[in-house]
Amino acid sequence: MHTQVAILGGGPAGLLLAHLLHRQGIDSVVLERHPRDYVEQRIRAGVLEQGTVDLLIQAGVGERMQREGLRHEGIELLVDGRRHRIDLREYTDGSGVMVYGQHEVVKDLIAARLDSGAPLLFQARATRLEGLDGVAPRVHFEHEGQARTLDCDYVIGCDGFHGISRASVPDGVFTVFERIYPFAWLGVLADAAPANEELIYAHHPNGFALFSMRSPRITRLYLQCDPDEDLAQWPDERIWEELETRLSCNDGWRLNRGRILHKSVTPMRSFVTEPMQYGRLFLAGDAAHIVPPTGAKGMNLAVSDVRALALALQARYRDGDGDALAAYSRDCIKRVWRAEHFSWWMTSMLHRDEANTPFMDRLQRSQLDYVIDSPAATRTLAENYVGLPWR
Repeated sequence: MHTQVAILGGGPAGLLLAHLLHRQGIDSVVLERHPRDYVEQRIRAGVLEQGTVDLLIQAGVGERMQREGLRHEGIELLVDGRRHRIDLREYTDGSGVMVYGQHEVVKDLIAARLDSGAPLLFQARATRLEGLDGVAPRVHFEHEGQARTLDCDYVIGCDGFHGISRASVPDGVFTVFERIYPFAWLGVLADAAPANEELIYAHHPNGFALFSMRSPRITRLYLQCDPDEDLAQWPDERIWEELETRLSCNDGWRLNRGRILHKSVTPMRSFVTEPMQYGRLFLAGDAAHIVPPTGAKGMNLAVSDVRALALALQARYRDGDGDALAAYSRDCIKRVWRAEHFSWWMTSMLHRDEANTPFMDRLQRSQLDYVIDSPAATRTLAENYVGLPWR
């Protein structure tokens, strides 16, 4: 097989890049190691920045999102039983976010890819990359029980933190920056109508909690827990009791309970690889960086990466100009670190850290009070939450 761009990974980053390239007449092949149903049902992020929403619409894959997604123009901070609303629209000249599950975005992108007739191979596991530092990279992969090869001009690694792309680069090329957090999120999907129209971020002595949603019928909820938490120790009743404790409000607001459809534990880390490219390999999304989920930046950063790659590859193939490709990492990394800082800041401000001294606890509370009371601090949160403008 031969193509112009080989894309490893059929998540939102890889599929969106393939779609953007197809619209510019650039050929690509997408290799996804999992089956289609696994990819379409994998529960991940659900808050889309304004820029992500706009790009999906402009790319012609936002129709269902516009119809079924939930537009939000504010979030709430819950401290000491009191809710404090952050008006995103007021502090960002009218911007907001869209609550629309990542797996729903993936479904839309898969449908668009299949409609185009362009190659998308599921259960295609890349086994080796070669020639990354030359002019003719090659991807070795297995598909339908056969060993195959894919020759290409460029390889784009959208295959996540554990994928083969980053691991294929020689030692010493990348510098890794990482922080592992001493807590995780226990996340549940509940068959219950959301009891509030906006997300609620709760700071509580028992630990952080988040009220969110995926649709008018499905509530998404999170509890801070230990990274090695045993889900068997969390029966449904215990989950609901702890959620109600951490999300209790002095205004009488209460959760709607329902059947829990899904439970999972998500460890939390901050991770950045620099640079995000090596030869003709370019990393995007979780292959290059991971943020804790508190700031809702993971998928949005991936979208920002592939937008930059699509523009750079367009310049390369249309105009013969490779400058943007050469500058890809430099141009993306500033936004990556801004998102890393915002996600770390939100995480540090809202979570209970047992290693904290009383002094650090007081500083944490001071930061929360400042965000609630200061228009300047509120604006900082709002403009980062909806997403800073793209370059």
